[in-house]
Amino acid sequence: FQAEDGIRDVAPSRGLRDVYKRQFQVAAVIVLGVLSLCAILPFVLIFIASFTEEKTLTQYGYTFFPRKLSLDAYKYLANNFATIGRAYLTSICLTAVGTALSMLLTTMFAYPLSRSDFKYRYPFAFFLFFTMLFHGGIVPSYMVWTRIFHVVDSYLALLLPNLLMGAFNVLLVRNYYQTNVPAAIIESAQIDGANELTIFWKIMLPLAVPVNVTVGLFAGLAYWNDWTNALYYIRNVKFYGIQNVLMSIMNNIAFLSSGQASQVVDTSQITIPSVGMRMALAVIGVLPILILFPLLQKHLIKGIVVGAVKG
Repeated sequence: FQAEDGIRDVAPSRGLRDVYKRQFQVAAVIVLGVLSLCAILPFVLIFIASFTEEKTLTQYGYTFFPRKLSLDAYKYLANNFATIGRAYLTSICLTAVGTALSMLLTTMFAYPLSRSDFKYRYPFAFFLFFTMLFHGGIVPSYMVWTRIFHVVDSYLALLLPNLLMGAFNVLLVRNYYQTNVPAAIIESAQIDGANELTIFWKIMLPLAVPVNVTVGLFAGLAYWNDWTNALYYIRNVKFYGIQNVLMSIMNNIAFLSSGQASQVVDTSQITIPSVGMRMALAVIGVLPILILFPLLQKHLIKGIVVGAVKG
């Protein structure tokens, strides 16, 4: 009877824990759903505002249910399709090439740092970490890239400075290698006669897909959103990416909307959707990222969580 009483005492407690667990899961889903809506609704509002008439935006502000729709902002962009299309192509090619090179250099640097038998890994790790704490500044970087590498007015100016490899990404990949790739796999490959390049290419890279995707997404976002390299090193607008072209359009709109423009040109016959244009430009700039990010989200979360566990 004592055993049966003990079972009867334990059973309600387990049932109570299950009830609490289900309640916590429901509450977590509700909280995460609210937070997700808070993150998504601003993008929806920007998208709707880009199709809203300029006078409606001025009089009634932003709303999810505009009184009058308009395509004036996108018509203005269509009239500048040659410039925007060339800039879009430049940004896409630059992001693709830069992401591939960044992933290759980052993983190649991280691999020897993750090997315990590499005797120079501590000096290299210190050199890498030192760059995260101290930076030469904009002026020395500008002098190096312009006077030594001569990247002014070239696509190399958009590709090489500041973005090609980051110390944080290298440490992230190194930690992932150390945590998730057993040393026994590398030892067995060495016994079978595999050299370091074969181990890196056929073992390390296939086993590190999540962190590679994470680093690639970080690099891709950096290249796609970058506008400072063109600001510092580009004088010819034909090398501009989409971010710099959109900024140039915004500056032109701001100038035409100001009172100073009337002193240069006749602005009485010019109708420019200022607020709606800003929203349309934001939609164009963020659209590729909104399409790509959900496809890589699973690998991104796993790569960040696992790669950041061990320092």
